[in-house]
Amino acid sequence: MSFGTRSRAVLVFLGTLGLALAAASPSIAADRTPTVPTDLFNGRQSCSTDADRPTYLWAGTGLGVEGIPGTTDTTDNSLVTAQYRVWPVVDPNSITTATRPHALPGIEAPATLSAAALTDGQTYAWQAQTVADGTASDWSAACYVTIDNTRPATTPTFSSANYQQDVPNPGGAPAKFTLSADGDDDVTGFEYAWLLPLPIVDIANIGDHGIPQFVDPYSKPTSFMRADAPGGSATVSLVPPSGSGPKTLWVRSLDRAFNGSEITSYMFFVSPTVPSVTPAVSSPEFGEPTEFTLRPAPGLQSTNPVVSYSVRTIGGQIYGKPVEVAADTDGTAKVTVVLDGIYGEALEVTGKSGDGWVSDTGRWSSTYDTTPTVVSDIYPENGSGGGVGVPGSFTFTPKVKDVVSYTYSVNGDPEATVTAGDDHSATIDWTPASDGFYDLQVYATTSSGVQLAPYDYYFTVN
Repeated sequence: MSFGTRSRAVLVFLGTLGLALAAASPSIAADRTPTVPTDLFNGRQSCSTDADRPTYLWAGTGLGVEGIPGTTDTTDNSLVTAQYRVWPVVDPNSITTATRPHALPGIEAPATLSAAALTDGQTYAWQAQTVADGTASDWSAACYVTIDNTRPATTPTFSSANYQQDVPNPGGAPAKFTLSADGDDDVTGFEYAWLLPLPIVDIANIGDHGIPQFVDPYSKPTSFMRADAPGGSATVSLVPPSGSGPKTLWVRSLDRAFNGSEITSYMFFVSPTVPSVTPAVSSPEFGEPTEFTLRPAPGLQSTNPVVSYSVRTIGGQIYGKPVEVAADTDGTAKVTVVLDGIYGEALEVTGKSGDGWVSDTGRWSSTYDTTPTVVSDIYPENGSGGGVGVPGSFTFTPKVKDVVSYTYSVNGDPEATVTAGDDHSATIDWTPASDGFYDLQVYATTSSGVQLAPYDYYFTVN
């Protein structure tokens, strides 16, 4: 097979280019010296360079280590290798290594030190170095970790100063708990929640260049609290879930590696704290603005003052988010609602205290008949009369105020609308074309455009 003259020329060119690149490589490598990795992390926590204060980590599936490799040429993004080595502090000659090839300079390069090389309860030192173009940097300063793969052996004990387990407890106040490790010095903190499962202990977010940003779980007192000393106790104040009835707090102990003990629980009962909802008039009318007075449950204002109410209307023309109403210093508040539910309307109200505690739901409701009244001189309701070709009149009168028209249909025919008179009533004339059963359906409309409930008027033509 012959490549031909043109093909040979291309091969010669490529060969020349390869020699040129080869000649240039030493000068490029000479300007790219690997540097000691920075931003060292283990288990997404900053490494501790203090041998007396190692980081405690779970390493049941291996120990994640990482650092940012680099070179002196910060403009060159050619790949490098991050190397790691680890050894027991008591046996510096027993070294295990891990490598992260094809790493980008300036970006965290994670690797995993084998779990088989890490003994539970043992303290280890580890280091990192960068390898580029066959040259290795110095090793970093040593980081110290203690492997802790064992969960705390004991569950916490706890009690509440204001929510006892065997009696109904007045609602409204945050629940105060004392959690205790009972001297188990493997325990350094506690995790708790009102619902299972308990939150996952997530100790880091990932920032720029892949650098972990440690988030101390104990900075979230709604779920975590550090013990006052290893094996000690902690006092927490928690707002129970809204409403009355049984409440359960689920708790476990945590060690220095955030391993969790078995979960235990504390159940107690909260008495109702229903706010009252009282209209200004005993029987509010449909479509009328009505003022309601909201009051906290008896005794609640002295224990945990209500500062606002959340008011939701159900069944009206406007559906949306609850309205927040500020309370006076005595815990009362007033709110005005236009009651325009064509079948009825309800108010649901919860009180809220300054610490976020939410009461049970107070309710008020009323039903309305907004259908029109229908009468006929010839064709009585649920009866028979007239006949084919015999005209009859039907008079519509409202049960509520402000009706301006009526819309009707006979046996599903196209709808027709008639305007109401000054007395808000209307009369139509109708002549049947055949005998038999008929259904006259009619509804009224208000001046604000609200279509009221329909009414079915049944009759028979002789």
